[in-house]
Amino acid sequence: MDLNNLPDNPYFLLTPGPLSTTKSVKAAMLRDWCTWDDDYKSIVQEVRSGLVELAVKDTENYTAVLMQGSGTFSVESVVGTMMPKNGKLLVLTNGVYGNRIGQIAEVLNIDTIIQDSGEIYPVDIEKLEATLEQDKAITHVAVVHCETTTGRLNPIEKIAPVVKKYGKTFFVDAMSSFGGVSIDMEKLDIDFLVSSANKCIEGVPGFGFIIAKKSAMQGIKGQARSLSLDLFGQWKTMDDDKGKWRFTSPTHVTRAFHQAMKELEAEGGIEKRAARYRENHRILVDGMRKIGFKTLLPDEDQAPIITSFYSPTEEKYNFNEFYDKLKLKGFVIYPGKVTNVDSFRIGNIGHIFPEDMAGLVKAIEEVVFWK
Repeated sequence: MDLNNLPDNPYFLLTPGPLSTTKSVKAAMLRDWCTWDDDYKSIVQEVRSGLVELAVKDTENYTAVLMQGSGTFSVESVVGTMMPKNGKLLVLTNGVYGNRIGQIAEVLNIDTIIQDSGEIYPVDIEKLEATLEQDKAITHVAVVHCETTTGRLNPIEKIAPVVKKYGKTFFVDAMSSFGGVSIDMEKLDIDFLVSSANKCIEGVPGFGFIIAKKSAMQGIKGQARSLSLDLFGQWKTMDDDKGKWRFTSPTHVTRAFHQAMKELEAEGGIEKRAARYRENHRILVDGMRKIGFKTLLPDEDQAPIITSFYSPTEEKYNFNEFYDKLKLKGFVIYPGKVTNVDSFRIGNIGHIFPEDMAGLVKAIEEVVFWK
């Protein structure tokens, strides 16, 4: 297979996923696979064990489960399976994706408290402790690590000790951060963690994954509120049948992800990839500030995953025109998602490098027609 003959993308995807991928990741999808075949199942098992190795140093007590669908499917599988009928969930939120966890819980008729700090403010850890002190019925706590509504990195290293002080199960939605920010699940005593194939490991969309303590998984049997999103059922099938999915698996996507994991290792692992993302972010922010743009968040709260900028106040500015002009120059950015602030977002992740971000800054400077 001559990878050089594969067509290039006409633009970089500067979004939090789907994102720009390598030709070799895309090429991995050019072969068909049988879901029952041992060769394919061995790939699934390699992916599962590799994910655990990325999350903890001592892998014996942890496991990984792959779940068809978008990342939200995996979040719903965790919420809908980990919560017992008499459980109570506390969701810490400061953005759309934290709110989505709460929405999932409410749709599933789970007793839920939403601690909303507002979209541009940090999680209130003092309030978290006060809530856990007062409400003994709370059994589980959930938080989004990187809230891509703004690009904020919530301090799970400060949240986790409070959650565990009160003996609660801790669920972290690391959808946009896992693989691009170092997370030690064992050190933080995280029970369930969720991410997706098309984020920092730089695969393509089609499945999410859950990394969890084996003891936590063993305790959720019979609690699922869905057949297809039964996390325990999926785990047991994958374990007992050595990589078999319960229902038709996204074979091509899984193979692409397997390739993406090899490329993560070749780059030097999470530490090296995180350094690249941080440098992408630095070049972007420094360049945008020189042009005259302002970041939405303080630097100390910003994840290197996606960066929010205030929209220009000039009357001539129109996001759709701005977007279209940048797209013609080879860069696709993201509209803002903060409710009460006019903003836009630029992703720093995917198969993009500092020189690409420098090219983006130059392109933006060329299209700021209001200056």
